[in-house]
Amino acid sequence: MATRNTRSRRQQILQALIEQGGVQVGALVERFGVSAVTIRADLNHFQAQGLATRTHGGASLVRTPPQERDIHEKDTLNLPLKDSIGLRAAQLVRPGDNIIIDSGSTTMTLARHLHGHRDVSVMTNGLNIAWELATAPGVNVLLSGGQLRKQSLSLQGNQAELSLNAYSFDTLFLGVDGLDLQFGLTTHDASEARLNQRMVEHARRVVVLTDASKFGKVSLHRIAKLEQVQTIITDAGIDAATREGLQRLGVEVIIAEPEGE
Repeated sequence: MATRNTRSRRQQILQALIEQGGVQVGALVERFGVSAVTIRADLNHFQAQGLATRTHGGASLVRTPPQERDIHEKDTLNLPLKDSIGLRAAQLVRPGDNIIIDSGSTTMTLARHLHGHRDVSVMTNGLNIAWELATAPGVNVLLSGGQLRKQSLSLQGNQAELSLNAYSFDTLFLGVDGLDLQFGLTTHDASEARLNQRMVEHARRVVVLTDASKFGKVSLHRIAKLEQVQTIITDAGIDAATREGLQRLGVEVIIAEPEGE
């Protein structure tokens, strides 16, 4: 419970930093009903992530999380790189596998490359992913319920989270908005983050699909720590420091090469 409270409090503090540009220890102590020592530890945590810098009596925002893009705009960005990542991810799927494909533009490319697969069951919260797989004869599709978030064409909320309870999956293929070595995997929306957290809990292996532009970025809501991830599939744009940092954490890094290279 203490860990959950800390995570929730820090997410709220980060949101306040983003909205206000700075926070004060005294005001946060009053708001959350915790000690000044605890709040200072929270602010030191954000400073260590490079998100904030400590000031006298508080902290100010240093690094602003990236703005969320509409799913249709995302689909047009870095498409050849995303397609090579999706192709490489599809090569990890074996007959008989039960997998989750998270909503997103990069995970959508994985769905496109599953059309030749057989005896695969896919749970997804992405309407576009379900539609893509509707014509894949060897793929059984389970669509989570929940409320539609139109910006991302994803289903989310309590119903979507509860739909996972009856299942255990071999692999989760997860898309992210940010990946930071210290802060972990993040996304823009709180409901999507909660659903992604449940997905992580119900999968034996977590594979993150992301192009290198997401490295070093931190969105508002954390999905998971990198210690919970087994594999990351990305492109050759990953910098050496990030690659080495991931490998030190025990995360397998797979570099997907565009076709023809």
